[in-house]
Amino acid sequence: MHTPADVPMFPLRIHDLHWHAGGRAVLDGFSLELGGEGITILLGPNGAGKSVFLRSVCGLLQPDAGHFDWGGGPRPEFGVTMVFQQPKMLRDSVQANVELALRPLRVAAGERRARAQAVLERVGLAHRAGDSARGLSGGERQRLALARAWITRPRLLLLDEPTASLDPSSVDAIERIVREIRTEGTRILMTTHNLGQAMRLADDVVFIDAGRVCEHAPVQRFFARPASTAARLYIQGELPWRMAF
Repeated sequence: MHTPADVPMFPLRIHDLHWHAGGRAVLDGFSLELGGEGITILLGPNGAGKSVFLRSVCGLLQPDAGHFDWGGGPRPEFGVTMVFQQPKMLRDSVQANVELALRPLRVAAGERRARAQAVLERVGLAHRAGDSARGLSGGERQRLALARAWITRPRLLLLDEPTASLDPSSVDAIERIVREIRTEGTRILMTTHNLGQAMRLADDVVFIDAGRVCEHAPVQRFFARPASTAARLYIQGELPWRMAF
């Protein structure tokens, strides 16, 4: 059986994605190429197609047209993980929620326990291992969701606004964990509306508007000299926000 590290994944080339809902083009010729390292932040107004794009990358949504080239091959069976803005938790302990992620990888029970304990230490939840996951606060739930993703050692991690509605201390904790995951070699794609967070975390920024990529640039250049009018207006807070899909 191949492990995630054995399977080619990068460069990831996304070609001309289209997806419609309710008569509206949510993805409208979306194309992008990504290398295998770093944190890419996806920015853009509500309804631009950011979350839909992430769902298409992880296979939860099938575009109407277009295709993905995963390092010259098809979508890998393992190695891509997504964390949602409001992650779902099992009616079970914190430890059991983390261990669950390893079951599809056929990891032995003893190793599952050891790896779960180690990753809970790293996200600051080891003292809650036996507690009900549904009793956690919003910030703790998001840290648990990141632990559940991190334990699988993903090649590509997709984060859909992981700090939305969290207090500043929880945001700091999530950002620290994201940096650690990136340092261990996981490629990260993340959406946010927090421009300060984008500047703190991103290696590069993809600005999306009306279902397509308007700009893809290193983070410093994007904020200092946005090449598109839409990106400049967004940074200045002048771009009208669309209704969220």
